[in-house]
Amino acid sequence: MATRDRSRYRDREHREHRECREHRKNREDREDREDRRRDGGRDRAGRPRRGGRPGAGGRGGERGATVVELAIIMPVVLVVILLIVQTALWFHGRQIADAAAREGARLARVDTESWRQDAESRAQELIRTVGPKLLEGATVTAWEEGDLRGVEVTASAVQVVPLLPSTTFTVTARFGGPIECFRPDDGSEGCE
Repeated sequence: MATRDRSRYRDREHREHRECREHRKNREDREDREDRRRDGGRDRAGRPRRGGRPGAGGRGGERGATVVELAIIMPVVLVVILLIVQTALWFHGRQIADAAAREGARLARVDTESWRQDAESRAQELIRTVGPKLLEGATVTAWEEGDLRGVEVTASAVQVVPLLPSTTFTVTARFGGPIECFRPDDGSEGCE
């Protein structure tokens, strides 16, 4: 019976000791919070408090810092991502304009009566087929300079987010070459 009484006494003593420690810790935390509230989170030297009791490893003054950092850096990350996507769309639109101008120039160099209409319609068809939504307001112009013929394509690349309506990403492609025609082997110049 005596051992049972001793173990009860020990259990009660441990429980009281643990409750006393918790009560002391809660009281110290309460006092720290009141001190911080009273002096604006600064110690006697005027430096910001690091939080909690010394050695407790608390980060009282830094609570919520991660959310603030995320709120500051997230717009920058989104702008960088949108710029990367916009650059990729501009490069892709430029490739489509190059392909359309090259294809139109191939038809423009053939010496026929309707070379201008054939070249412009072929370039427009390629733009409509490959990238109808990537190039806005595409204009195709067939040109002739001396014995050179070609096609020039000018358009605006699509914007990811039209934040600034006045900002346009212009794409221009120009291809051409000498007119293809039959040249006789008798030394005469010009096309027949």
